[in-house]
Amino acid sequence: MAATMEKVVSLCRRRGFLFQSSEIYGGINACYDYGPMGVELKRNIRDLWWESMVRARENIVGIDAAILMHPKVWEASGHVEGFTDPLVDCRVCKMRFREDEIDPEKRKDGRCPHCGNKNALTDARQFNLMFKTHMGPVEESASIIYLRPETAQGIYVNYKNVLDSSRLKIPFGIAQIGKAFRNEITPGNFIFRTREFEQMEMQFFVKPGTDAEAFEYWKEQRMKWYFQLGINREKLRLHEHGSEELAHYARAAFDIEYEFPMGWKELEGVHNRTDFDLSRHQEFSGKDLTYFDDSTRERFVPYIIETSAGVDRTVLTCLIDGYEEEKLEKETRTVLHLNPKIAPVKAAVFPLVNRDGMPEIARKIADDLMRRFNVFFDASGAVGRRYRRQDEIGTPFCITIDSQTLEDDTVTIRNRDTMIQDRAGIRNLLQIIGDRIRTESE
Repeated sequence: MAATMEKVVSLCRRRGFLFQSSEIYGGINACYDYGPMGVELKRNIRDLWWESMVRARENIVGIDAAILMHPKVWEASGHVEGFTDPLVDCRVCKMRFREDEIDPEKRKDGRCPHCGNKNALTDARQFNLMFKTHMGPVEESASIIYLRPETAQGIYVNYKNVLDSSRLKIPFGIAQIGKAFRNEITPGNFIFRTREFEQMEMQFFVKPGTDAEAFEYWKEQRMKWYFQLGINREKLRLHEHGSEELAHYARAAFDIEYEFPMGWKELEGVHNRTDFDLSRHQEFSGKDLTYFDDSTRERFVPYIIETSAGVDRTVLTCLIDGYEEEKLEKETRTVLHLNPKIAPVKAAVFPLVNRDGMPEIARKIADDLMRRFNVFFDASGAVGRRYRRQDEIGTPFCITIDSQTLEDDTVTIRNRDTMIQDRAGIRNLLQIIGDRIRTESE
């Protein structure tokens, strides 16, 4: 049975993936806390992205820019003036909406999409999505700063620092994973759109004229990454931005979209940003951000190919894509078919019964495996129920110590997806689990 958002939300709370922020005080809208299972899943996704984008490539390096930046950064980027959504209110029910998300037919007669009253909507006004705060002891206009709405600008303003210190040559990239904040008018769909979120972004600097080739390369590479993550290929597609969607600074843009329960939605953007960003920061800062090519003796402002993914949206995609209610002969089991590389727990270790030395053997096996993997030890309840608990959090392998273990030092290894069990020697478990995580992730 396919996942619904309600079922995924219920599983996340029940099994410690995600909780409503400040829940004991009634919660805060569109903000979530990651629980023990969720934080492991999120960390594994981040690590997998970093490995593929930075550690596996000689011409991409990472940075970690500050969240608080000079206000001029956001003037140069256009966020102060243009990072807005059209906002309308209903005079009757007092609900608030983004004008561009209301059905065009309803917009014509001012019909509220919530209460249905005609001529109830106010004229649209522009609403800036940046969170504003103050730095220093006095709240005055001179001390205004912003919580960054994206991580990309931290890369652009550090482009020259990275270029000079790392001696990279074009083409090269700078990657960053970090928090961003947007005061969304209509957040929702669980963690799909939140006000505090995390981005995985890479900005690839190229010589003008080579940008189209680089754009096609990264479009292909980023789609492949989701395939490697184990996401169902039939639920992924590329959507090209039409002329009405294209940002004013972009030459081309594609979204990698996933078919969520609420329809096809953006998972990641791949954009050809031309030389807009560096040119703007060069203009506003007065600093030379050109690149000198030793081989051709040319000086130019690099073009930028951007790949921008949301960590939280990727987490949500993996949860939805992996969720299944599988009908068995006598029951229905809920299982998360997560790629073993990103599964929060790699293996669970069970003593079949709590006697005859089985718990002690199981404890030692768990301790040995913990040197390399996140392992869960469970000696509580019937072994069938223990299997089901692990299925719900996506644990790929369950290791059970039974009476035969006492005779020949072998254990059973159960596969999450097939539920097939086979026996293996205790002395080889570390290598066996490592090999299976690698092979079943491919």
